[in-house]
Amino acid sequence: MELFDRPNSNAAFEDNSEKEAVILVHLNFNDPNFAESEQEFIELVGSTGAKIAEIVHGKRQRPDPKFFAGSGKIDEIREYVLAHDAALVMFNHDLSPSQERNIEKKLECRVIGRTGLILDIFARRARSHEGKLQVELAQLKHLSTRLVRGWTHLERQKGGIGMRGPGETQLESDRRLLSQRIKSLKKRLSKVQSQRDQGRRSRQRSEVDVVSLVGYTNMGKSTLFNRLTTSEVYADDRLFATLDPTLRRMKLIDTQPLVIADTVGFIRQLPHDLVESFSSTLEETRDAALLIHVVEAGADREDLMSHVNDVLHQIGADEVPQLIVCNKIDQLEDHPARIDRDQEGRIIRVWLSAKTGEGLDLLRQALQEYFPEDVVEPEFIE
Repeated sequence: MELFDRPNSNAAFEDNSEKEAVILVHLNFNDPNFAESEQEFIELVGSTGAKIAEIVHGKRQRPDPKFFAGSGKIDEIREYVLAHDAALVMFNHDLSPSQERNIEKKLECRVIGRTGLILDIFARRARSHEGKLQVELAQLKHLSTRLVRGWTHLERQKGGIGMRGPGETQLESDRRLLSQRIKSLKKRLSKVQSQRDQGRRSRQRSEVDVVSLVGYTNMGKSTLFNRLTTSEVYADDRLFATLDPTLRRMKLIDTQPLVIADTVGFIRQLPHDLVESFSSTLEETRDAALLIHVVEAGADREDLMSHVNDVLHQIGADEVPQLIVCNKIDQLEDHPARIDRDQEGRIIRVWLSAKTGEGLDLLRQALQEYFPEDVVEPEFIE
């Protein structure tokens, strides 16, 4: 199957991907977080169900302009491809279109970079109509720079007769059809965004505050969301288990409830096209009154938080106040729930376990202090 066979997926993985052997390539360009980045890469690949046959390492000062990893390293990768009869090679790096083509020609198998992998995972996770449109838009923007084969199936959407101009090559025709598809998706997403804007204005008129859950992927945001709202949003111990945004009201005794928004988790080097395509979804975060930044209690919090804050900066949400929630204390020994305050006595961090419910009363206390007039008594599931 060709890499660009269909518009709704980058076709990096087939339905029998668990049977496909894949080779991973992770090069060290003097990255101080090399080990953590590799672990995340392995988890990303693992979430697709692909079988990892080999992980190829290397160290360089800068990428090779033609083959990214250098011709010698590509020859080494080719040996692994032949030895394992691998169908796909995945780089934990972004490859230029020419680098991707050069490596594919050299290895004689499919090659995708980090962005292509993430887009494939998002395509698998999207369930709502809006989510599918957003992912397809990001995919098409990414693939438009790598268009070297045919998109003739798109012609059937508007008819093939009269669509090709005088002297127009197949590639030019395909690019034009792809551009039309991107414009169509943007128009459809614009209508969805208008609906979101209406809901947002309605909440603002009702003076209902929005609290948005943000954080690195797989930190337990959806589990915490379910605890806060008594909802049953899908939650699983894997990257990007929840993709589509969800808004729910917290059950309160008083008449001014909070609206809690659960958003997609972030990772290192989240593709720019994906951030741009999900801009309407992420506006809920930008316009929130408070961000609950969920992190894993036992993880390298500062590093992961910096990547999340980078994305928040991209969408203009970096100045929204944050409350840090250190989740998963149940996985640590002798680490009870608690509240941390700054020198002025304001709550800056809450330690809890969304899984067991320990510390949820402390989060309630923190929200009561932040919204003293609106929040009276959120109901939690014990």
